[in-house]
Amino acid sequence: MPVITILPHAEYCPEGTTVTAPAGTSICEALLDHHIEIEHACDQVCACTTCHVIVRAGGRSLSEMEEGEEDMLDRAWGLEPDSRLSCQAILGQQDVTIEIPKYSINHAKENK
Repeated sequence: MPVITILPHAEYCPEGTTVTAPAGTSICEALLDHHIEIEHACDQVCACTTCHVIVRAGGRSLSEMEEGEEDMLDRAWGLEPDSRLSCQAILGQQDVTIEIPKYSINHAKENK
């Protein structure tokens, strides 16, 4: 099973952590399954950018980015060349390292 290394984030995982998830799982699903409550205001349907992550390593093993994700990412805060929507980035067989940006476009968070 691939390992996702999450770099430290003050709110979601201050110390950073690693989680495992089966290939075919989205990064967002994997984080939520391990109680890392990343924002996902659109319920993982590629209609917002609140689950934006930056893939620091292993990006080639993730699913190809589709046009809808590319279009949504244009709205993400702190966009970088290796940015992905975690709800659309599907794990392959390789390990990945991600960073959750400090901010998202959400002005208010809902507890889900």
